Amino acid sequence: MIPETTLAFSGAVHGQVKRHLFPPDGLEAAAILVCTRTPGPRLRLLVRNVILVPYAACKRRERDAITWPGEYLEQAIDLAEPSGATIVLIHSHPGGLFAFSQADDESDRAVIPSLFQAFGALHGSAIMTTDGAVRARLYDPSIRDRPVNLVTVAGDDLSYWWDDKATLTGPGDRPVAFTGSMAAELGGLSALLIGVSGTGSIVGEQLVRLGFGRVSVVDFDRLELKNLNRILNSKRADAEVNRLKVEAFAEAVTTYRGEGVVIPVPASIATRDAVLAAAQCDVIFCCVDTLEARHIADLIAAVFLLPLFDVGVVIPVRKKGDIFAIADVCGRIDYVHPGGSTLQDRGVYTPESLRGEYLRKVAPEAHQEELKAGYLKGLVEEAPAVISLNMRAAAACVNEFIARAYPFRIESNRLYARTQFSLAACEEEYFAEGTFACAPNLLVARGDVEPLLGLPTLKVPAR
Repeated sequence: MIPETTLAFSGAVHGQVKRHLFPPDGLEAAAILVCTRTPGPRLRLLVRNVILVPYAACKRRERDAITWPGEYLEQAIDLAEPSGATIVLIHSHPGGLFAFSQADDESDRAVIPSLFQAFGALHGSAIMTTDGAVRARLYDPSIRDRPVNLVTVAGDDLSYWWDDKATLTGPGDRPVAFTGSMAAELGGLSALLIGVSGTGSIVGEQLVRLGFGRVSVVDFDRLELKNLNRILNSKRADAEVNRLKVEAFAEAVTTYRGEGVVIPVPASIATRDAVLAAAQCDVIFCCVDTLEARHIADLIAAVFLLPLFDVGVVIPVRKKGDIFAIADVCGRIDYVHPGGSTLQDRGVYTPESLRGEYLRKVAPEAHQEELKAGYLKGLVEEAPAVISLNMRAAAACVNEFIARAYPFRIESNRLYARTQFSLAACEEEYFAEGTFACAPNLLVARGDVEPLLGLPTLKVPAR
């Protein structure tokens, strides 16, 4: 069951809050979260601003109690009111109780009404335990509460805490990678798959068979006969009528997962419909061959606090006289978390290369040659036989997700922000997050502010 409500942190903000809430003295501490929202029916609250209540300002700090002054609530209201953001009051439970205590209930009944007196919105409270686990709840103006179904953190690791867990979810309580417990948890998560062609169809096949509860698939392209040698589940009958790739994929999944698992979005990722679909998801897998699509995926990950896995393959070709030869067979997997280095920071694309791609698109003949050359750079090949390379890269991409959501590596996941492999050289290289410069990103946790992603092309259509 996909959760109705989610509270999402970036890894950096979650770490900042955790460090403040658990000082060396072992006493309770408090902070205030100011959250934007995602558009759409599923309510995802995105932690954008944090106000840390100074320890010295608290009138009372004990191992199981805290009292702090209202001036910090006023700061939060000043931040939240102009945009109608949600305020969530969070404090620590040093003793490890992963639930709201009677004292917490009484405190909320005294404090939460003052937030609604300031401005109408959803507001709530949360607690954090020593391992960083968070449980949250929301109130309506009548001060009736409901649980936040899921709390997520997208950092070097991916963390998920569910409201139906009765006890502290320590490391030993997390589902184990490659087990039925992992598959059961994935049933509550939603993935966005951008591109369902050669690599994307293989990534998508893995996602639905691993157990993701929902996979939204974005692709505007249609099947052709030349695609049949590398797109999983593609059929000659579909290619002969140029069926939409997303529809063919959804139909195939229905035969073994049933209805409603795949949500086809027959559009470019650079459209409003596709971005709205992305806002409802928990993780992005980008399997495209255009720089524009990667740029949009970068923006979506930052704006909606989503982890992004980007995969690409290429076969450089050299020519000597009339003879072509393979120079290398390469793959790349990048993991991007909101607030960390982006695909642009890592040089996957630049403003200049985006502009160059656009200019080539408006010159149809040149662009068509570029599309034909897709996989083998330097050699036009209508139906490249690359399914084995695509499978190698797609498996590495999905395993990268598993390694972060259900850690099994000996070393820190921070050391594996990028993986590159060369089949020609029989080499695999890894790059740490710290390898890449990280430019300030003002779009992080922007949420549903119009125009979406800060792009005028995605503004609400005029009626």
